[in-house]
Amino acid sequence: MRPTPRTSSPRRYLMCPPTHFTVTYSINPWMDPTKPVDLPLALAQWEDLRDRYRSLGHTVELLEPAPALPDMVFAANGATVVEGRVLGAKFAHAERVDEAAAHLAWFRRNGWAEDAVRVPEHVNEGEGDFAVTASWILAGRGFRSSPLSHGEAQEFFGRPVIGLELVDPRYYHLDTALCVLDDARDEVMYYPDAFSPGSRAVLARLFPDALIATGEDAAALGLNAVSDGRHVLLPQAAVGLFGPCAPAASSRSAWTWANSSRAAAA
Repeated sequence: MRPTPRTSSPRRYLMCPPTHFTVTYSINPWMDPTKPVDLPLALAQWEDLRDRYRSLGHTVELLEPAPALPDMVFAANGATVVEGRVLGAKFAHAERVDEAAAHLAWFRRNGWAEDAVRVPEHVNEGEGDFAVTASWILAGRGFRSSPLSHGEAQEFFGRPVIGLELVDPRYYHLDTALCVLDDARDEVMYYPDAFSPGSRAVLARLFPDALIATGEDAAALGLNAVSDGRHVLLPQAAVGLFGPCAPAASSRSAWTWANSSRAAAA
């Protein structure tokens, strides 16, 4: 079967440089304060990812980092943006709470109308736990975001929200267990064992042709990836997801896979 033609769509990404990045606390199994951070390497990796986005024709906006908020570098967690409407984040852990106001202030300074920006009532960690496809908003719960945030997002965005239960603490955010490959075609890749049996059944029903990641690639944080509909940027250690990554994909897809230094969302 001839591969389906792919086209990328221009994106606007908000990034925050890791100027103050460090690990002084642990709020997920990947964080170990006893291991030193190589800040020059983190900055070089961040710059490489920024430059890759730009080389693919995307716009990169910058969020000013705050010294007391080292996890601002994981900027996807700060809000969810759908068709020009912004649902802010409300973080589960005290260490990250003040990030939410910084993100909302950026949107207000940069042209979003007040009625298009919502301060959330319920805990949600932005696009860490919300993933937008053509038909639905997929919403993670179990470790960070409250199930009550799903109804709030549905009312605000006017799109059906599908709740998915995360059960493995290594995959505490939805974006560590699932990636939307094409938000115009309802195409995703995911790691089934990160989800409850019922949520696995829902995913199999909604996405029968999804790419299924192995445990090895999930543990390499290969699903903490970014796709523009044609180009997929993911951690270089997720070797099973590159190029001829999955026989199931080779007959119907024409993806360009590229490695990136993106780390897990905090």
